[in-house]
Amino acid sequence: MSASTAAPPLASQAKPASAGDRMEPRRVIAFLAMVFGMFMAILDIQIVSASLSEIQAGLSASSDEIPWVQTAYLIAEVIMIPLSGVLARILSTRVLFAMSAAGFTLASALAATATNIEQMIVYRALQGFIGGGMIPSVFAAAFTIFPPSKRNIVSPMIGLVATLAPTIGPTIGGYLSHAFSWHWLFLVNVIPGIIVTALTWTLIDFDRPEPGLLKKFDWSGLASMAVFLGTLEYVLEEGNNKDWFQDEHIVIGTVVMVIGAVVFFWRAFRVELPVVDLRAFANRNFAIGSLFSFVMGIGLYGLTYLYPLYLARIRGYDSLMIGETMFVSGLSMFVMAPIAGRMASALDPRVMMLIGFAGFGAGTWMVTGLTADWDFYELLWPQILRGTCLMMLMVPINNIALGTLPPERMKNASGLYNLTRNLGGAVGLAVVNTLLTIRTDEHHLRLAEKLDWSNPAALDWLASVGANYDAHGLDGASVALGKLAGVVSQQATVMAFSDVFLLLTALFIGLSLMTVMVKRPAGQKVGGDAH
Repeated sequence: MSASTAAPPLASQAKPASAGDRMEPRRVIAFLAMVFGMFMAILDIQIVSASLSEIQAGLSASSDEIPWVQTAYLIAEVIMIPLSGVLARILSTRVLFAMSAAGFTLASALAATATNIEQMIVYRALQGFIGGGMIPSVFAAAFTIFPPSKRNIVSPMIGLVATLAPTIGPTIGGYLSHAFSWHWLFLVNVIPGIIVTALTWTLIDFDRPEPGLLKKFDWSGLASMAVFLGTLEYVLEEGNNKDWFQDEHIVIGTVVMVIGAVVFFWRAFRVELPVVDLRAFANRNFAIGSLFSFVMGIGLYGLTYLYPLYLARIRGYDSLMIGETMFVSGLSMFVMAPIAGRMASALDPRVMMLIGFAGFGAGTWMVTGLTADWDFYELLWPQILRGTCLMMLMVPINNIALGTLPPERMKNASGLYNLTRNLGGAVGLAVVNTLLTIRTDEHHLRLAEKLDWSNPAALDWLASVGANYDAHGLDGASVALGKLAGVVSQQATVMAFSDVFLLLTALFIGLSLMTVMVKRPAGQKVGGDAH
């Protein structure tokens, strides 16, 4: 179907239409296809992270090379997400989304055929860059084609997808890599990707392209943004592993990042058509909503990282066992989504955010008593609180950030809004990793100080354990010392996890108190309708 026949004669920007027009079946089906495309793009981050060891073995990659399977995807995605706003205006939502879905599907198929780590990194970068164009388009479409009265139905849907996908990723990834092979982490995208591409190309008719804007496109701004965001993601991803500024590559990356940032922001405020229009932040609700989205990214991606790390490092779980343990959060989100939509119709969004952040803080507080023996049942209620509170937060934050913007700002603002969540996740993971390293070293030092040769309890333990191994003809003293060192390392790591959960508790409780400073979105009332 040609572009001319697929899109009705609309204005160059999406214009408001009647509620009945906006809810026609064609647009609803198109929107659902877009939501599923976004689900695939977000899921692909965590579905692969849970099975990196299998990919490493399959490609004979080194431990230094394999993290780039994730880093390449994240760097490419974080560049595309803000760029998608201006591309959607130039190409139209229909062309951008269908091309993104098709390209993501092709890159997924190519990743499954990779025979070495270099090919995999290239294909993952293509996946991240092309797939990143699907994510903001869904948010923009939700707040453009549906009337305010329907947003308490639509917002939980996209909120569920945005939070559920990274949460259940380890479960799906663990199952696929165990039941089949790591290739199916990518092949699973092919058939759904073809369906999404066909549906969106055929049904999307939200807007018309503006090819004339290409003449005004800021190529220098694009280059500087790519340098700025790409090096920022690299520094945050690799900084802790490389001991931050003790590593030459991190220092160089930081310098390049600062230069790219200066050029990018200078261009953003000087050119007629900036690659990212930062004027959306002049809207107070959008700025506050983006701040909350940034912090929510810390909670979403930080905890999705912390729980599996604890289960793997302390409990010795494999990817499938981790996925089965983490599934509780995803189930909680799924159950909570329709409830959150109803609550949004009855409660002030500030009250929902207050409850959500407070519940999130309560969930992390419960984990501050972590020990090396915790498993599914001890983590059950913290995960239930995490899942339910994430859904309670997504709906009001989406509505506050995007609910009062005019349609012509929506595409650009959606890219910025999604970027804040991704950057929050990147910053959160960098901070979490750094705190874990620092606090583990600190606790290890303190514990080791207590276990010297003047400690009678330690000496008795060594003698008892050593005697058992001596009886089996082994060097009992050496084995006992090794086991004691292992216990100290394990306990230091567990104590570091507790410290990180305590800091996250303070963060979310502080944010729950900040919600009293937020103004109710202008033009909205409890019940979800707008005047």
